[in-house]
Amino acid sequence: MNGKSQTGLVCGSSVDDYENGLIKKHEFTRPEKEQDRINHIKTTGAQTGNVFLAYRNVAEVDALIKAKKKKSPVYNFTADDNIQHTIWIVNDDDTIEKISTLFKEKVACTYIADGHHRAASAAKVRAALGNNIPDGANIFLTTLFPSDQLYIMDYNRVVTDLNGLSEADFLSAVKNNFYVEKAVKAFSPAKLHETGMYLNGQWYRLTANENSYSNDPIGILDISILQNNLLDPVLNIKDQRTDK
Repeated sequence: MNGKSQTGLVCGSSVDDYENGLIKKHEFTRPEKEQDRINHIKTTGAQTGNVFLAYRNVAEVDALIKAKKKKSPVYNFTADDNIQHTIWIVNDDDTIEKISTLFKEKVACTYIADGHHRAASAAKVRAALGNNIPDGANIFLTTLFPSDQLYIMDYNRVVTDLNGLSEADFLSAVKNNFYVEKAVKAFSPAKLHETGMYLNGQWYRLTANENSYSNDPIGILDISILQNNLLDPVLNIKDQRTDK
């Protein structure tokens, strides 16, 4: 896509690792979406939803994947959205053992890039089984990508109203924590602490004021800044999981 390429490792990841925090989460889940996934897994008896995990590069893993890619793929096709997909199967015990050992010894943790609801649902389905847990319920479907190949795309929030504020009062309140500039076209952030906002036919660039957020690992995230400095204090959205 747009000249970008990334190669991931499709595998089963441990529900125990998810519950013990070795698979890191960064966003809350919505109960109704969780329940929808839980019902799907219970009804089909299968996990068809892939969880996108990221990890810090390991040179030895990179080398193993690079070597595998030199062989003929099992599938190689371009989908309707013009994105090419090429698939190799890793099915020899020696390579599987090497990859598993490298992750155990050199990858301290992985991070959910996309699929929080799918991962949470897999854990809750296993918990609901009680003592009657089949082997397949202890893992869930994931694809792991090295961090140097990741491409972060826009993830937008759509808000239905201005919490009783006029447009002018809303913009004035936003300026308490952001520097607000009009944009001549659809604005997508180009650096940290920028947010694009579309309001009544006009695009804006919001730049967070330096003293408006904390520098801890969560507080410094742009989604945290948006929640803590705009969605909550201005629009009274306290919980993105449940607030309508």
